[in-house]
Parts: sequence; C-alpha cells; structure tokens
Amino acid sequence: MRKLAALLFSILVFAPVMAHAQARSAYTELNPPLQVEAGGKIEVLEFFWYGCIHCYNLEPVLGTWLKKLPAEAQFRRVPAIFNERWAHDATIFYTFEVLGVLDKLHRPFFDAIHRERLRTDDPKALAEWLQKQGLDSQKFVETMKSFGVQSKTRRAAMMTNAYKIDGTPAMAVHGRYTVSAEQGRTFDGMLQTVSGLVDQLRKKK
Repeated sequence: MRKLAALLFSILVFAPVMAHAQARSAYTELNPPLQVEAGGKIEVLEFFWYGCIHCYNLEPVLGTWLKKLPAEAQFRRVPAIFNERWAHDATIFYTFEVLGVLDKLHRPFFDAIHRERLRTDDPKALAEWLQKQGLDSQKFVETMKSFGVQSKTRRAAMMTNAYKIDGTPAMAVHGRYTVSAEQGRTFDGMLQTVSGLVDQLRKKK
C-alpha cells in the first residue's frame, strides 16, 4: 500500500511538471526576440527548400492551414540557406517574386523537381522548364543576378542563421518562437503548435 501511495503521489506531483516540459519542447523560444517585417500583424514564417521532399509534402497541408490563418497574422515563405546549392534555389524563388510569378509558379516548380526530377542546377534543363512556363530564360537569369534578388538572398541566409534553423521545413512566429518538423512530430502537429502560439500573441495584443 505504501508503494502504491508513493507512486500515486509521484504521478500527482510530477505529471503537471512533465506535461509542461513536453509542451515547452514543442517549440523553441528565441531570446532575445528578433525584429519582424509584418507591420502591426503577427508574422508567421516558413523556412523551406525546393529540394526538400518534406517541404514538398507539407505544401497541401500548409495550403489548407493558411485558409484558417487569422486576419491578424501575416504569412511569408523564406528559403533556408545552408550552402551554395540552397542559395541557388533561393535566388530562383526570389526571381519568381520579383517577376511577379511566384504565386503562379511556386507549386509547379516544386512539382517539376519532385515529380519530373528537374535539376535546378542544370542551366539547360532550367531554361527549358522556364520557357515552357512562358518566361524568357535569358531575362530570368539576368534577374537572378540582379542586386535586388541577391540582396533578398543574402537576407534569407542571415535569417536562417538568426533563427537558428537547422533543417526544413521549419516555422517561426513573430520573431519569438520556432517550431521544427521534428518538434511537431507531424505536419499537423507542427502547424497546431504554430496556431497555438499565434493565438497566445493575439490575446496579448
């Protein structure tokens, strides 16, 4: 009986502490917080890489989740950069953005890489794909090398480092928290954690 009583006591005392620790491990708090670029809204970032199969598989789940994102929040993608290959793909992302075709080509480009095995570092293959999308491949390459795109790419590399991102996909909330796919355990789990953090910040406002 004494052993049973001791066991029950341990459960009652330590369970709340363990639950709190588990909840905390679902995300990482940044200290000090980082500056955000969303004005008065709650900034939500997704760090991704076009070559990441997990980022590709997250896309449809993320698309559904974004439809429920509160009006007080603002979502933005940031291409994570760890090496030259990732930086190259980041310049493609920002070139899409500068040319005004990001919304149109973001998902098809993902599809081309993971379904059609497009090599983004193959200039000829990339040029052919761009032409099929109705883009001038020469103008695209020139835009990739432009000051504006190169500046955005350097900024993305700085943010990857500042947010201490070590893998993709990963999410960040208002410069204060990050949530990795590993911490979320599943895509839904990761996004639920992000939703919870957004709600916390909404209440504080």
